[in-house]
Amino acid sequence: MSTKELLIQHATSLLDSTLQYYHIKETCLFSENYPPEQNATATYLAEPDTAHVHKAAYLWPTSGMFSAINALLKVTGDERYATLLDSLILPGLQCYHDTVRKPDAYQSYLTSSGLSDRYYDDNIWLGIDFVESYELTKKPAFLESAEAIWHFLESGRDTLLGDGIYWCEQKKFSKNTCSNAPAAVLALKLYRATKNELYLKAGKELYHWTKNTLQDMADDLYFDNIRLADAHIGKTKYAYNSGQMLQAGALLYQLTGEPQYLEAIKKLAQACGTYFFQHSTQEPSHKVLKDGNIWFTAILLRGFEEMYRIDHNPRYLHDFITTLDQLWACNKNKEGLFDDNRFAGSDGNGDTHKWLLTQAALIEMYARLSAFDIEKQ
Repeated sequence: MSTKELLIQHATSLLDSTLQYYHIKETCLFSENYPPEQNATATYLAEPDTAHVHKAAYLWPTSGMFSAINALLKVTGDERYATLLDSLILPGLQCYHDTVRKPDAYQSYLTSSGLSDRYYDDNIWLGIDFVESYELTKKPAFLESAEAIWHFLESGRDTLLGDGIYWCEQKKFSKNTCSNAPAAVLALKLYRATKNELYLKAGKELYHWTKNTLQDMADDLYFDNIRLADAHIGKTKYAYNSGQMLQAGALLYQLTGEPQYLEAIKKLAQACGTYFFQHSTQEPSHKVLKDGNIWFTAILLRGFEEMYRIDHNPRYLHDFITTLDQLWACNKNKEGLFDDNRFAGSDGNGDTHKWLLTQAALIEMYARLSAFDIEKQ
């Protein structure tokens, strides 16, 4: 079996397991974890929230399933995935769609449970997926949804600290790389889909603001956020932040041909390769991903995927394939599910509860990597 076929097989197998163990029967919703946790806290919110964990997943992990099914539809063309978008993903997302507050947007938890915070980055990830669904299906409704999300993002952008989009509508304490780098990606994808120059302008502006404000000039990677009150920089370096700036820079180079973007992404790709990868103990001639948030790593892959379309150098994609090949071989979990935050040294039985977003991210990565027909070396 070729590497391409094996990667698709892994993606489809994990999707089947995820649907089996996370889909809440007779609904279009998913559980946050498997087995469901009775007293879990969603630590990724601006403030801890334990009020809703018994009903369904929050928006962020739910959106990961949108990305996963999009990725499989793209590489297979299988109508099954288009059907899943229409029958499961879109109706499920509607359960988070807040039309009470204007502009309309998706909130962090089910609208049936009342109003909850609306995160700009949550909405951006959905916007990117809506554009990709439009590119795959040519259904105008997908593009309309993406542009509606852009309208919401504009309401969270101002000139304080020079420019930038906030992280959370209800808690405008910081402007984060995770709400500006992917906003640049979304703007550039919308420009590619519509040819509206305003999107290209916005994409450039948000890219340059993020680069000038949140890049660590010592190693070219990206810090997490800048605080509004005192311009303090939160210096944690997450894979998805640098990955989205890598993807935005690659898109800008593709769209403009300007050398500044090519030079920037070459440096950033090298920095990511140094910081987020390590030498494999199983295959010393290869590098593998360091342990960390697996969904963040899936977003990092999107950046390297865009880079590959420019330089056609499979080096980093090989490293992703090596990592995920070893991960699959080591996983002994009887449900076929994976632990959070661990690529190496895990048999899949370490976490008592397994996160929906981890499974979705791995489905996406296995599917995306299969698109390039790169044989494992």
